Amino acid sequence: MDFELRRAREKLEKEQRDRIQKAKLKLEREKKAKQEAIRQREAIEAVQRARRLDAAQAQAKATQQIEEELLAGRGVAFSRVLEAVPYEGAGDKIKLPPSCFTELSDQGAFDKGPLHFRVSVVHQSSPSDLKDAEQNNRTTHAGVLEFTADDGVVGLPSHICSNLFPAEFPMVPMVEVCYVWLPKGTYAKLQPVEAGFSDIPNHKAVLETSLRQHATLSEGDVLTVNHGVLTYHLRVLELKPSSSVSVLETDIEVDVIGADPTAESTSQPVLHPLVLGKLDSGVVAEGSYVYYKFQIDDHNWGRLTLGDAEIEVKIESENQDGDTDLYISRHPLLFPTQHQHSWSSHDIGSKALVLSSRDLGLGPGTYSIGIYGFKGTTKYKVSVNIQEKSKSRIGLEAFSVSSTLSADADTVECENCKHYIPSRSIALHEAYCRRHNIICQHTGCGVVLRRDEVKNHVHCEECGLAFQKEEIEKHKKVFHAPLTCPCGIVLEKERMVQHQSLECPLRLVTCRFCGDMVQAGSSAADVRDRLRGLTQHESVCGSRTAPCDSCGRSVMLKDMDIHQVAVHQKN
Repeated sequence: MDFELRRAREKLEKEQRDRIQKAKLKLEREKKAKQEAIRQREAIEAVQRARRLDAAQAQAKATQQIEEELLAGRGVAFSRVLEAVPYEGAGDKIKLPPSCFTELSDQGAFDKGPLHFRVSVVHQSSPSDLKDAEQNNRTTHAGVLEFTADDGVVGLPSHICSNLFPAEFPMVPMVEVCYVWLPKGTYAKLQPVEAGFSDIPNHKAVLETSLRQHATLSEGDVLTVNHGVLTYHLRVLELKPSSSVSVLETDIEVDVIGADPTAESTSQPVLHPLVLGKLDSGVVAEGSYVYYKFQIDDHNWGRLTLGDAEIEVKIESENQDGDTDLYISRHPLLFPTQHQHSWSSHDIGSKALVLSSRDLGLGPGTYSIGIYGFKGTTKYKVSVNIQEKSKSRIGLEAFSVSSTLSADADTVECENCKHYIPSRSIALHEAYCRRHNIICQHTGCGVVLRRDEVKNHVHCEECGLAFQKEEIEKHKKVFHAPLTCPCGIVLEKERMVQHQSLECPLRLVTCRFCGDMVQAGSSAADVRDRLRGLTQHESVCGSRTAPCDSCGRSVMLKDMDIHQVAVHQKN
């Protein structure tokens, strides 16, 4: 009996303990649930507070941006995110959709002067991928060319594309275009990326011509300046009065400093300075050019005009398996070639060109030397010297002229060599002359040759000129091989040089109005311009107006000289 009561009591106690334990567990679960609910409510409230804060900050930022745009645009707020599409064009003027014209017109932007825009790359990479962050933050400025682009698209010229995307053009580039007001520039400091820009004659005029196609300048941008077939890049280092300026209808002072010495070398030819009287050495490969420049100042030109001195340009070849050609031109032709040059020498091995005041086109100024690798790789030494004329040479020339003009009464002409010989020794001379000398029978030649020299004396089949046997092959390649002009005509060398100097519509000429090297083009459309000798480019370029220095009236540049004579009686 006691055993059963004990078991019942133990069972009851156990049930009570289980109920108590379950109650405790239930209380703990309810407590944890309440705590979790509190945490979730606090997290939700924190997220909501953060969203409200972000929204407030975004609203403040948008308001600030609108205020800044209104301030930058002087009351005009215009901003569009558009897809960038490149188009072939010079300068910095972009193409916008017609809807932009309507929005800008409604805000009176056209009444505030020329339109300028800030163009910046829209950041498209993910937050974890910031490799292109620097490129995606690039900004430049532009003018507007026309409002003909498709909706959602902006047309960018090559200048804007290269400054916004210097590495590569992305697949779907997005840019932000904002209207801004820019002050007129007063000063710009530029630095060429490549060497040689300062060698261009009147290079500031060339730069001015290029800047006419621009509406703005921004610090850090790179300008592309074309001069004939040459292309130069100039980096904008400093601008005044602000970091971005307008270059429309303003006189801006431009300072071009020396080229960047750390820039990588390019395949573009460069003029190496050559000092008179000093040797310079180098190596030229077959089919390539190496260029030098030297200068004739007024003092040396005075010596040349007196006839006491002459200029010798000399090339000494240091190896026998190579050969070079020598071309010389006077600036503005910077880089003489086999098609375009003023003087040339095609002797085998070492060669020299002697120039005097009697040579047409020679005068004080800067000259270029082009060394062309005709065969193989050639090591050479080049020098330019002003040498005194030898008095003995002058006397010899005078003696030979006088002896040619008059024959002595006691002389007889040799029937073989046609020289005048004293009559007392004519028989002995003729016997010796017929035995050892032979006259070249080629029409127009008549040169007296020794018998061992006859086999090396040959005439060109094309032009009839006489050469040594080893020289005739090079002569035919240089002077008689057909050359094709870029305009399509095929001519031999001498005719090609004349064609590209005077006739070719693609030849480069210096415009008398802008100073740039431009293609001559065809004849001017205006008959009066053709009578003035203006090229097609000069006819258009000369139609620009400029104020007269005397009366301030706007006159076309090509009529300025007539205006000065007719109105102001100036010669």
